[in-house]
Amino acid sequence: MTAPSGHLPALAAAVLQPGFVGTTPPPWVCRWLGEGLGSVVLFARNVVDTTQVAALTATLRAERPDVIVAIDEEAGDVTRIESVRGSSRPGNFALGAVDDIELTEAVARDLGVELAAAGVTLDYAPDADVNSNPANPVIGVRSFGADPALVARHTAAWVRGLQAGGVAACAKHFPGHGDTRVDSHHDLPRITADRDRLDACELAPFRAAVAAGVQAVMTGHLLVPALDPQLPATLSQRILGGLLRDEMGFSGVVVTDAVEMRAVADRYGFAGAAVRALAAGADAICVGGERADEQAARELRDAIVAAVVSGELPEERLAEAAKRVGQLAAWTVAARSERSAGARGGADVGLIAARRAVRVTVAAPGTVALPLTRAAHVVEFEPPRNIAIGAETPWGLGLPLGELLPGTSTVRYAETDVPADPGAGAGDHPLVLVVRDLHRHEWMRAAVRRALAARPDTVVVELGVPELVTGAVHLATHGATRASGRAAAEVLTGAR
Repeated sequence: MTAPSGHLPALAAAVLQPGFVGTTPPPWVCRWLGEGLGSVVLFARNVVDTTQVAALTATLRAERPDVIVAIDEEAGDVTRIESVRGSSRPGNFALGAVDDIELTEAVARDLGVELAAAGVTLDYAPDADVNSNPANPVIGVRSFGADPALVARHTAAWVRGLQAGGVAACAKHFPGHGDTRVDSHHDLPRITADRDRLDACELAPFRAAVAAGVQAVMTGHLLVPALDPQLPATLSQRILGGLLRDEMGFSGVVVTDAVEMRAVADRYGFAGAAVRALAAGADAICVGGERADEQAARELRDAIVAAVVSGELPEERLAEAAKRVGQLAAWTVAARSERSAGARGGADVGLIAARRAVRVTVAAPGTVALPLTRAAHVVEFEPPRNIAIGAETPWGLGLPLGELLPGTSTVRYAETDVPADPGAGAGDHPLVLVVRDLHRHEWMRAAVRRALAARPDTVVVELGVPELVTGAVHLATHGATRASGRAAAEVLTGAR
């Protein structure tokens, strides 16, 4: 289908960042790039390996040399470029636990160089949220931690590192998604903090990101009454214009979180949320995590054009948004040409960081014999999936521990299939329980209590937020990445 004629459709296409299905660009994406589309976003479904991604992005650039290629890659539990195997780097929470800003910068730079080599130019990271609410169901280990000053300094370091690697950073989820029990994929979270608290906590990392030269900021679909009592941040001129632009001095691209997310789409409509976001001051509309076809892109483009024609969206605002997207595109082109080739931090920088993040708590010395010297039985408890973390991304301790202790057996239980004695299959082998955010799941805590009562010599390994430390020996990795699992296995076996 041919795009509507005139300049408005091209302007509308310029501000869209759609996803698509497949490991090669579909014809409609290539056609749209010639009709004004300024960006695309990649997800795990588009990735086989970096060689394939490089070929994909080369195809996109053949249609439009300055196309912005975005990806949602946090280099932790949320990984797209390594979704098949799990991330070779630890995530933010592990880096915050180490609290070495030079290490954080090195890990982010290493990622930036890898992404740039694959042709990616914008990364929807770092997560700059302060995880001040331990019950948060969607942020958790994606955050650097619960201390605003720590999160701020590591957010700035991550921005510097990624952008030094040649990829634009995008701090998210403004003005801060940490203090909530609601996942904005499903409903609209409400942040009840007053302005003083917001300044001291939620906003501090974003100020640090702006000071570090972050190229983009992603909005959160969050209702923050202290800033705007009526509209979520993505749709609020007070928040995007008054706070982020005027008060904080941010001059880069404002990207929305995915507009198909229910926090905004259920209330304002899919296209309605996009139009309102642009009117409020957003510059780029992210779409395609769940709606990833030409029909969705066309619906947004046509709604934006109609809003300009009707006067709902001033043409000057749309032109300003497209101009900012163009300026970011120019930055990415320059960064790709200027970055130093072969400047990765070393193949082991991620594993080195993951090793430094492991914390061991011994509550009952002598109860557990470490290091383990014979095959163990690993019981992994699987919580409900965080939708931000791809279902395809592997996690766990059984595989890396089995590589070091051949013969190790592994079983995984969800809430509905946990037996009365979760560790019964261990026999006389060492028993290792693997949990994720134990403090948030009563069924998991009950299962762990039963297992520990039967086997006091059990080791507990927490791959999430270690809010609840239990067991005679407890290991916290501060994340469930492949690197974190390997690091924990090394500690358990004395391999390092």
